Amino acid sequence: MEFHEPTPIQSQAIPIALTGQDLIATAQTGTGKTAAFSIPTATSLLNNPQKIALVLAPTRELALQIELVWKELTRFSPELRAACVIGGTSFSMQSKALSRQPRLIIATPGRLLDHLNQRTVNLTKVGVLILDEADRMLDMGFAPQLTQILRFVPRDRQTLLFSATWESELDQLAKKYLRDPARIAVGTTSQAAKSIEQSTVSTTTKNKNDTLLDELNKRQGSILIFARTKSRTDRLSRYLDSYGLEVGRIHGGRSQGQRNLALSGFRSGQIRILVATDIAARGIDVAEIAHVINYDLPQKAEDYVHRIGRTGRAGATGQALSILTPEDHEQWREIGKLLKKTGSTLPASQESPNRPAPGNTGKRVEFRPRVQPRSDVRAQRQ
Repeated sequence: MEFHEPTPIQSQAIPIALTGQDLIATAQTGTGKTAAFSIPTATSLLNNPQKIALVLAPTRELALQIELVWKELTRFSPELRAACVIGGTSFSMQSKALSRQPRLIIATPGRLLDHLNQRTVNLTKVGVLILDEADRMLDMGFAPQLTQILRFVPRDRQTLLFSATWESELDQLAKKYLRDPARIAVGTTSQAAKSIEQSTVSTTTKNKNDTLLDELNKRQGSILIFARTKSRTDRLSRYLDSYGLEVGRIHGGRSQGQRNLALSGFRSGQIRILVATDIAARGIDVAEIAHVINYDLPQKAEDYVHRIGRTGRAGATGQALSILTPEDHEQWREIGKLLKKTGSTLPASQESPNRPAPGNTGKRVEFRPRVQPRSDVRAQRQ
């Protein structure tokens, strides 16, 4: 896997996890948490052939990403096969995979509960439980489902809780489900990675789309754009597509097949731009995303850090831009408070340039040869 040296979270978490002790680990996004729990879990399963492990993740994309890492990690240990149990895919196919007694089950809470209710999964042999992105699971309202699931898991187990941020609700979760856990924190939680160059551009609501096109003109490489809602994600994707840009989109209203197709196209470079809701703020581990653009600001300040953390990963550098309108003033102030509190670098700011008049040719979007000048597209629409 070309892991030559452990990241800080790996070098601290792996030795503790190998002892069998419960663990709470927090670290910035993109620091290698998946390998930090996968490596000791694989070791534990090899040493205890009668045991299985369970990973709970908040989103389908994160579960699939964990499955990819696990497959690569265990390719020389075929007995450590995994089953991925998520919504949006065939329940019967998952039941067949579970009947083959996988050593690792990777699941989102809702679909795992469906299998438990249908008695197509048995968790009585779970020796290691991993709660990945635990803060996000609580944010998404999974606490009641976690409580139901853990009734089926033996008390005599090792529990590893990994999170990018730490809030008071997690203390309650830790007290309820972990036994005398070790605690490690790498870096400042909710701190933006120093490898990311942050900036903002101010504009108006009316000119927001034009400002986005200006910024796309300036950039090379892959671009992940965050929008606030499913409908805004769809509208923005259609708008960019009208200018000839190859755009993928991911949100909770799309089928799992559509989401997988968009993500695989983005990962392979066939799609240069991916527009997504916060469903992509965690678990999208695509190598060398050059830019993250916040078309809309997130509802929670902490999610800003997770969003921009999709770039500048694994030692690479990246750029993150936030497009601000007057309506964003209050939320941007909250984000600024968080960045100051955590010692993060504050973004540089700029004003959006004036747009060309409708009758002018204007600038050309240059990503794809078939793109027309904006004024021509507008004239056709009129």
